[in-house]
Amino acid sequence: MMIKKLLFITTLICCQLSYAADKTVLRLGVLAYGTVNWELDVMRQAKQMETDGYLLQIMPMANPQAGKIALQSGAVDIIVADWIWVSYQRSLGRDYTFYPYSNTTGALVVAKESVIKTWQDLKGKRLAIAGGELDKNSLLLQALMQKQGQGELFQGIEKVYGAPPLLTQQLKQQRVDALLTYWHYAARLEAKGYRVLMTGTDILQGLGIEQKVPSIGFVFNRTWAEQHRPVIQSFLEQSKQAKNTLCTNNAAWQSIDKLTHNQSEQESQLLRQRYCDGRVNHWGEEEQQAEGLIFQYLKEISQQRLTGKSETIQAGSFW
Repeated sequence: MMIKKLLFITTLICCQLSYAADKTVLRLGVLAYGTVNWELDVMRQAKQMETDGYLLQIMPMANPQAGKIALQSGAVDIIVADWIWVSYQRSLGRDYTFYPYSNTTGALVVAKESVIKTWQDLKGKRLAIAGGELDKNSLLLQALMQKQGQGELFQGIEKVYGAPPLLTQQLKQQRVDALLTYWHYAARLEAKGYRVLMTGTDILQGLGIEQKVPSIGFVFNRTWAEQHRPVIQSFLEQSKQAKNTLCTNNAAWQSIDKLTHNQSEQESQLLRQRYCDGRVNHWGEEEQQAEGLIFQYLKEISQQRLTGKSETIQAGSFW
């Protein structure tokens, strides 16, 4: 009797190991504080972290650079990054590709009673910029100024660079006159009465780009993805569905309340609105052509420091 039990247990374990071996393990590197965690939590609640095709493992990253290093070293399979970085890496011979995650862009924020009413009023003011000298919104704002014949205006602005939380405090303490920051930091300030002067989308429209284009996306090795296409497509679809659930189901949004760290109902509503406005509903030739125009602006303004030596977006950059 004991031998039969042992044989049964051994057979069961072997079956479970075989079942697990049939699944593809997807190691997803995400920022510990990133908004991707919002939809991942929805997927956890729906028990979608493991499907018939894959097992999703979440690898917390301390900052965006850590995620890029993890991908390059093979420690993770997928990260969230921007397509400019992907094109740059492909120019160096690395086989990465990009699938859009969000259209949401950053914003230029000022105090409610600020005398700054348009970007022209920034001349001689102190502007805090999250992300450093190669921040894409900052570069595109420079491009807009140049297009409007006021290229020297940016040079007349006193720039302060730093991390978004630190710069938020600088604005609150009136040590800077305006803040160009990431969308969720802008939404939190807006909830507290600060005024959004313009968004990244507004900047693009000023440059003649009307299409809603993705700013960030899932990045992974293209050859590896081709070998696991059904699994990758399934994960990307699950991610999109989870985002839609957050945008259409009030209970689902309330379930991630702790992750959003909102301090008021108004802040929660603004975060949800901006997050849902960023859903990618269309991704095709028009959007990719618009990305090509953005690439040209960024290449020129950054003097190729951001884009690398490529004249255009590298082939294969978009999945």
